[in-house]
Amino acid sequence: MSISAIILSGGRATRMNGVDKGLVPLQQKPLIQHVINRLTPQVDEILINANRELPSYQAFGYSVLQDEVEDFLGPLAGFSLGLQHAKYDYLLTVPCDSPLLPLDLAQRLMAALIENKAEIAVATSDGNSHPVFSLCKKTVLPSLTEYLQQGERRVSAWQKSQQYIEVDFSDCNEAFTNLNTFEDLAALELKLT
Repeated sequence: MSISAIILSGGRATRMNGVDKGLVPLQQKPLIQHVINRLTPQVDEILINANRELPSYQAFGYSVLQDEVEDFLGPLAGFSLGLQHAKYDYLLTVPCDSPLLPLDLAQRLMAALIENKAEIAVATSDGNSHPVFSLCKKTVLPSLTEYLQQGERRVSAWQKSQQYIEVDFSDCNEAFTNLNTFEDLAALELKLT
């Protein structure tokens, strides 16, 4: 089944002094390039949600979608854009700061979604949920629109209000390492050398 993906790169990165996280280098490549490299074999379309440095993101050659509201609604703004603009019936969401994401993320989430007749599948590992690593059907867009209009912003609360399934990725827990600080980045750089 064909899958669209959106890379969430629209945040403020307050713990990184406000730099645009997707463009921060790891092993001489921007973080988002690592994510793109891992996603490309898994999906049929890639979209990028970004709110700053738009020419830099457009240079990757994918559609770049900017939040429709200017006050940084968080990841759900990116989910909403992805669901509105995705070419295909399934949307995979991933953050721009997880360069080790699983190479079989889309496949495992899709298998669980279909098997459980769910609308949203979310990755978990070692008892932790990773709500921004999700696969959802485009049919959830009206419910998300209503949720955002009510002023709600919590990703997992909205997801759990749908037909929801969690998929265990404990076999590759490190894949969900996200880089919130320059210390996190330096530690990963050391580990990868």
